Amino acid sequence: MYNSKLYSILKDFDKYEQNRLRKYVKSPYFNKSEALTDLLEIFLEMTDPSKKDRQELDKTVIWQKLGLKKVYDDVRFRKLQSDLLKLIEGFLAQQTYDSNPLHQATYLIEAVGERKFEKMYNGTMKTARRLSNQQFFKPANYFYYQYQIEKNYFELAQDLNTRESRYNVEEIAKHLDAFYLAEKLKYYCAILNQQYVVSHQYKMLFIDEIIEHIKKYNYEDVAQIAIYYQMYLTLIESDNEEHYHMLKDKLQKFIHEFPVKDAEELSFYTLNVCIRHINRGKQKFLQEYFDLHQYLVDRNILYSVEIPTWAFKNAIVMANRLGKYEWAERFISEFQSKLPESSRENTVRYNLAQLYFYQKKYEDVISLLQEVEYEDVFYNLNSKTLLLATYYEMEELDPLYSLFDSFRAFINRNKSIAKEKKKEFLDLIKFTKKLTKLIDGDQKGLAKLRDEFNNAEGGIASKNWLAEKIAAKE
Repeated sequence: MYNSKLYSILKDFDKYEQNRLRKYVKSPYFNKSEALTDLLEIFLEMTDPSKKDRQELDKTVIWQKLGLKKVYDDVRFRKLQSDLLKLIEGFLAQQTYDSNPLHQATYLIEAVGERKFEKMYNGTMKTARRLSNQQFFKPANYFYYQYQIEKNYFELAQDLNTRESRYNVEEIAKHLDAFYLAEKLKYYCAILNQQYVVSHQYKMLFIDEIIEHIKKYNYEDVAQIAIYYQMYLTLIESDNEEHYHMLKDKLQKFIHEFPVKDAEELSFYTLNVCIRHINRGKQKFLQEYFDLHQYLVDRNILYSVEIPTWAFKNAIVMANRLGKYEWAERFISEFQSKLPESSRENTVRYNLAQLYFYQKKYEDVISLLQEVEYEDVFYNLNSKTLLLATYYEMEELDPLYSLFDSFRAFINRNKSIAKEKKKEFLDLIKFTKKLTKLIDGDQKGLAKLRDEFNNAEGGIASKNWLAEKIAAKE
């Protein structure tokens, strides 16, 4: 039963969640079947790592443990599993509901209105508004709940026939507009950001009108709109450094209003803006990245639960390029446990290889890269890039030329890599190959290569490393 859906879900529940789930399943309001309660206990016992003698149970054995008198019935056993799964789904939904008092208040207002419990009107509205004012985080859906509260209040007022009272339609529209504008901007930025890396096309209605509206009316007092609009500006005018600094200021000013997940996403995006400036040859953004990263880590905004592999890699690259090798080693040692378990070993090997490359331990680089599994397309690109630079530094021309061919073939046949990104890596191959063919003392050839490199359109993968190698030929 280890391959069953029930086992795969329950094995990720911690002890506190298991205890709450037990209470939920044992509640006669939600479940009246003792067989389902017993089935839950059997699966929880199978998932308990503290029981060394635990073993996988066959479905017929589980049937017997349930004490069912009839001969094993596969159809009924599947029905029991299905019913228990529905209970678990209900529990998860209830957990989410319980964690959001504002959501509860919204539904309460709606229920009171539908039942026309007039004596509860004032109390429920006061509760909803009190909870709203106490809300610590204010993501975009905060405005949606505010809209729901005001909408329900409007409907309650109509039920009471208080025609002489002033309707709250302005509040309804204000909260709905804030939610709509912030969410539209958020997902439009996600689209623009993805298109920088991967070639997908999307359509989004009214986005041009929304941008013009925000530009005209200025929403600096609404953190969610202000920060996503500033993010949009960094995407469409990516060369403008001022957009980055304004985004960083807004991030530091408003970050406390966002839930952990949203705050982390905004932080990663701001760090990625630094990377794009670095990729354009603006070396001052190396220190900018490092300082902002440290600021966010120190305040537990980043890596509160898990570290994405790409974020781990970026932190090591920036430290290496600044010569902070001891910091990089400490970071790998301290934070590797927060990497996804499925890719942890791969990520640590690759980033140690990066560190060894900067420390000129080239044999160790090759040894580690041979152990890296190339499943992710961008890990594949980055590993091949690092291997290319290593072979060049070691003057191993035979394996380097072989890598040129296999690397180029990989780029050309992979349709998920954006056109601009393909050009960056193909230009890396092209210029590295020309470097290997450049004869020492050929100043004319060097000048031609330097001009071609400096005038190349778009970005070039490992541009700074290439610039150093070209300069070394002078």
